[in-house]
Amino acid sequence: MATPLTADALLTALRGEGVTAVEYGDWRTHNRDAVGAWGPVNGVIVHHTVTSGTDASVAYCYTGDSALPGPLCHGVIPKDGSVHLVGNGRANHAGSGDPDVLAAVIAETPLPAPDQTGADGNTRFYGFECVNLGDGSDPWPEAQLEGIARACAAICRAHGWTAASVIGHLEWTNQKIDPKGFSMASMRARVAALLAAAPGGDATRYQPFPGDAFFRAAPKSTIVAAMGGRLVAEGCSAYTEGPGPQWSEADRASYAKWQTKLGYTGADADGWPGAGSWNALKVPYTA
Repeated sequence: MATPLTADALLTALRGEGVTAVEYGDWRTHNRDAVGAWGPVNGVIVHHTVTSGTDASVAYCYTGDSALPGPLCHGVIPKDGSVHLVGNGRANHAGSGDPDVLAAVIAETPLPAPDQTGADGNTRFYGFECVNLGDGSDPWPEAQLEGIARACAAICRAHGWTAASVIGHLEWTNQKIDPKGFSMASMRARVAALLAAAPGGDATRYQPFPGDAFFRAAPKSTIVAAMGGRLVAEGCSAYTEGPGPQWSEADRASYAKWQTKLGYTGADADGWPGAGSWNALKVPYTA
C-alpha cells in the first residue's frame, strides 16, 4: 500500500518516464474526494473510452455526466500516446471489483478470474482512459501503446511497484471488457521492460512480448524472424536453413535451447516463449 502521489510528483514521474503530459483545466484539485476515500493506492487500471477524438474524449473524462460525474480517470491517453491529466484524487473509473484481485495486486501475484464485487477500486487504483472505440476493430497505434506503458511504468516506478500492479478493467470485474484490442499480459511485459531500463529510456529498442497466443497461432511475422536472428546470435540454433518469418518447429526447438541456457527446465523449457525469457532475449523492435 502507498500514499497517493501529489499532483507535482505525478507530473514529475510521468515526464521523467518520457511521457508527453498535458495539464487540463484545474486537474490538480479536480476529484471525487468528497464522496469517498482516495488511498492507500495499490495499482493502476487501464480502460478504453468507447469514444473517438482527443478533445472530445478528454473533455468528457474531465466532466463526466449526471449519472457519473467526473473526473472519470486520472489521465486520458489518445492515439498519439500523450497523457492528458484530468484529475488528481479519487476518480470515477474502477467501481466495485473483486477483493481477491485486489489482494493479488497488493501481493503482486498472478490474478484470479474476477467473480465477485465488494472492493472499492476508486479508492485503490490510478486510472487511465485510453481513446478507443472498444469494438475490437479500432486500432491501437504503437505510439498509444507505448504511451500507456510509460504512464503505467511512471506510477509503478514512483511507488516501487512491479508491472504486476498494472491490470485491465476486465481483470478487476467480470462486468467489463476493457481494454479490448490488446492483451494485458503484453502490456505488463512492456511495463516490465521499461522498469528494467533507466527512467525515460528507449525500451522500444526491443520487441515487447507479443503474448503466448501469438506463437501458438504459428504466425508469419517479422517478429519471428527477428527472434530467430537473436537465437542464432546466442548460440541456440536448431535451424537447418536459417530463421525466417514463418513460425516453425525449428523456432520452437531453438527457443527451447534458449530457455535451457537461461536455466529453465521441464515444462518451462518447452520452446514456447514466455515474457521472462523473451525480455531476456532482447529481440530487436520491428515495425
